[in-house]
Amino acid sequence: MNRALDVLLREARRLEASGPWPFVTRLTLDHERFGRFTLASRAHRKGIFTISAPPAWQPRLFRCLWMPDKLNWWIGIIFAIGSFLFGLGSVLALWTQLANALRMDATAVNAVFFAGSIPFSSAAYLQLYQAANAPDFAKPGGTGPRGRRLIGWRPHEIGWLACALQFAGTLLFNVNTFDAILPGLNWLRQDFLVWIPDLAGSVLFLVSGYLFFVEAGHSYWSWRPSSLTWTLNFSNLLGCVAFMLSALFAFVPRSSAGFPVEALAFTLLGAAGFFVGSVLMLPETASEQDNLIPNG
Repeated sequence: MNRALDVLLREARRLEASGPWPFVTRLTLDHERFGRFTLASRAHRKGIFTISAPPAWQPRLFRCLWMPDKLNWWIGIIFAIGSFLFGLGSVLALWTQLANALRMDATAVNAVFFAGSIPFSSAAYLQLYQAANAPDFAKPGGTGPRGRRLIGWRPHEIGWLACALQFAGTLLFNVNTFDAILPGLNWLRQDFLVWIPDLAGSVLFLVSGYLFFVEAGHSYWSWRPSSLTWTLNFSNLLGCVAFMLSALFAFVPRSSAGFPVEALAFTLLGAAGFFVGSVLMLPETASEQDNLIPNG
């Protein structure tokens, strides 16, 4: 966190806390010099807020292309790589002529999905690490946990809880995509080793995606397409819904003749949703939007 902002938050007086029960996603604070302003939990844990006016979109767009000193930038980049590989695997599985032209059999295509799961879990862990070491949102200006925490335990904070569930889901995707590479799987082993972890991971992703969406909108349901943060979380939520539908279609009955096309199509849609959300994290990091909004 920026030191000047840290000092400002230490000096600010808490006036109001709000958010969907049982979480607090927005605080109204008062400062002797800067007056009243609101602080969002996502911006707080990611350290991407400012008390000045947000820069124009042109320099913001240029700046977001290279910000290696910002952890949130790397999280967006790594998530985008994982999303791209999941999308590529889906295209190759759906477009068999392309896979054949590239001399890729089913095992090679499944390996692309496994390769995509590694950046997913890496970025999800970085996001969990970020949330575990952020200052306590309920106490603005706090110094955060003493020492570095690899995972932490902060289930009362919606951001940490969403990150933890998402990371657990990515680990299950690591398992199911790796198992899909194994040769000679019959329908029973495919359901047990591939489908069950896929379904469980998709459920965790869906819950985490909804929690991120709630945090961005400060309510159980919201419609704020003018907000970059809301838009990227809504795109991720749509990706989670598509992954959930993909998992439901991916069940392989005993009489199945192959992997359902519907599952691959929804995987492609889910990857597209995650890719858009991941890319939007870059201008989110660069903009340091009006997450501290003066109230007069």
